[in-house]
Amino acid sequence: MRVGVYVDTDNITRNGGRGLRYDVLREFACRDGADALRLNSYTSFDRDRAQTDEDYKRNVQSFQAALRDFGYKVIVKHVKWYINEDGKRFGKANSDLDMAVDVLLEARNIDRVLLATGDGDFTKVARALQNMGCRVEVVAFDNVSGDLRREADLYVSGYLIPGLLPGESRGPDWGEEGSRVRGLCHWYDAIKGFGFIRYLKSFSGPLWVTDTTREDSPYASTFVHSSELQRAGINTQELPSRRHILEFTLRPSPTKPGELTAQEIALAPRQQVREARPPLPPARGYGNAETSGRYGNAETPGRGYGNAETSSGRYGNAETSGRHGNAETSGRYGNAETPGRYGNAETPGRYGNAETPGRGYGNTEAPGHGQGSGHADPAGRGNGNTETSTDAG
Repeated sequence: MRVGVYVDTDNITRNGGRGLRYDVLREFACRDGADALRLNSYTSFDRDRAQTDEDYKRNVQSFQAALRDFGYKVIVKHVKWYINEDGKRFGKANSDLDMAVDVLLEARNIDRVLLATGDGDFTKVARALQNMGCRVEVVAFDNVSGDLRREADLYVSGYLIPGLLPGESRGPDWGEEGSRVRGLCHWYDAIKGFGFIRYLKSFSGPLWVTDTTREDSPYASTFVHSSELQRAGINTQELPSRRHILEFTLRPSPTKPGELTAQEIALAPRQQVREARPPLPPARGYGNAETSGRYGNAETPGRGYGNAETSSGRYGNAETSGRHGNAETSGRYGNAETPGRYGNAETPGRYGNAETPGRGYGNTEAPGHGQGSGHADPAGRGNGNTETSTDAG
């Protein structure tokens, strides 16, 4: 089995994988005796900053040297600086295209490809690799594209891989008594008030063998009581769940000698980080997911086509002030409690509906002074009807 590993280093570092142990990633990719034919790490380097920040320069050089020691080829993308319309300076160093081209060109000699990234831009790359006969595996931590997860032949959260993050090598080995491990609650009985958490104990054995009673399974399962889950603030009604990654300590069972139970449970760091994340400053550009940009997404203040809790977008959605906003959005074509030109439902707009004062063709309690189809007390200029004051009703 010939394996290729391609790491979107900046994406992984920004999204939960800071301090990733690249030697463990290589070991995971090459499980079952596979050979690493390609090991590529794509990273950025700011030459301007390196001229004035000696610590930054030294740390980056040390990091790249360590990657080479583990057998990785380091592909460096230099940061390029630009000036936007407001005269503000911003940098760009996107290695996505380089990584996509390399993996497609090299795939003809590879049987299995591991993509270490959560970027949805690689969804079509994964599909193309599969069409070329490659098996595609994805490893990532936070903010992982749902499309990429579903497209992959195997997706494994980096939080579930033993020893992949720093600090996990201290203390008892992963899976031993007293060790701190992470897993998923795969079975839970709400009436009896207990369940079982499955976790990966080693890389040996096929990962598809999730039945922990089989000797060749790389997984183990441990008992968890509802009191431990509730103490951690976990809603047991949502269990079993693949969405909640649980971090816990393996302790001896008080009732069954020789067995271990999950205690001192907490949600994996990714969920804690998301809850504590501060709001981002407004900016302009073409940002994604927590990025300030003109066409920002998800909690991103931007100028243009923002989504979900995105301020100042021209065509914003959901709590977004924009020209064509939706749901509590001030925009030209807003919906539901949205001031806009063509608002709906409690929205002041030109063609408002339902208790909406507007300039145009109001309905239901909207007086207008045109011909009539408004209903019950509307206030508008248009075609009112039914208890509507009109010029020509």
